[in-house]
Amino acid sequence: MFGNKVLKGVLLVGLGATSYGMLATFVKLAYADTSSQGLHYTPAEVITAQFVIGIFLIFLINLFQKNRKGNKVVKASSTDIKKLMLLGTSTGLTSIFYYLTVKYVPVSIGIVLLMQTVWMGVFLEMLIEKKAPSPIKILSVVIVLFGTALATNFFLSKVELNWKGVVLGLLAAVSFTTTMFVANKVATSISSAQRSLYMLLGGVIIVFIFAILTLNTPFNYDIFIKWGILIAVFGTVIPPMLLNAGFPLTGIGIGSIVSALELPVSVTLAFIVLNETVILSQWIGIILIIFAIVLMNINFKKK
Repeated sequence: MFGNKVLKGVLLVGLGATSYGMLATFVKLAYADTSSQGLHYTPAEVITAQFVIGIFLIFLINLFQKNRKGNKVVKASSTDIKKLMLLGTSTGLTSIFYYLTVKYVPVSIGIVLLMQTVWMGVFLEMLIEKKAPSPIKILSVVIVLFGTALATNFFLSKVELNWKGVVLGLLAAVSFTTTMFVANKVATSISSAQRSLYMLLGGVIIVFIFAILTLNTPFNYDIFIKWGILIAVFGTVIPPMLLNAGFPLTGIGIGSIVSALELPVSVTLAFIVLNETVILSQWIGIILIIFAIVLMNINFKKK
């Protein structure tokens, strides 16, 4: 059915999405842990550690990376660097909003809120291209919204979600939508490692500002060793490298479908590791969201 190249791409995208899916559980575990000072780690400390270590690791990858055509790597121009750093601010905001989200709501709810990028992307595309979405996309958006209502237990009157977590989750989705929509249009001629590095440098500026404004206790530097490396590897290094390598092999359609693995992986890990309660209606909602992503990316045109 698929060629070896596509299968390789599917594997790369799948592993990248799985890595992203594991991230929120690690963050939640970091929040529950205490530092050598006896204090719980804060979102500012977790995000700062992720970005600082991530920048260091990506910098090392850039140092040792060699272009296949000879031994020269196409370097980013000053214009490319400025654009990527500007784009990186939305990456920083996504991390801030998402990590705050899982502080207020369960991981299984937070990832569903983040997946609202599905319909937000359709809406943004409509605004920019000034063209009405196709009936399939409209149907997919309706399915996503209904699936979200199920996945967040919206129909159960007994369930109360922290409104801060819901708002922050939707803000994370808005920021992530911006990142995804623009990322594949900026500096595409340079290596993914360079693109990741400059985006992280832009994002870390926002993260530092956030840390300065929110930290009211001494910074717990042991976060870098205890959780920073793990979160940086699974959130900053592995996913972008694998996704950037896999998407050109799979194409946007198949790649988007495979990347939806992030949703069930995140919910399943939260269920197993964090003992979060996930009822049948939530699983049905998650399946509906994945189905909508598949529906949106299937090519219905006859060949």
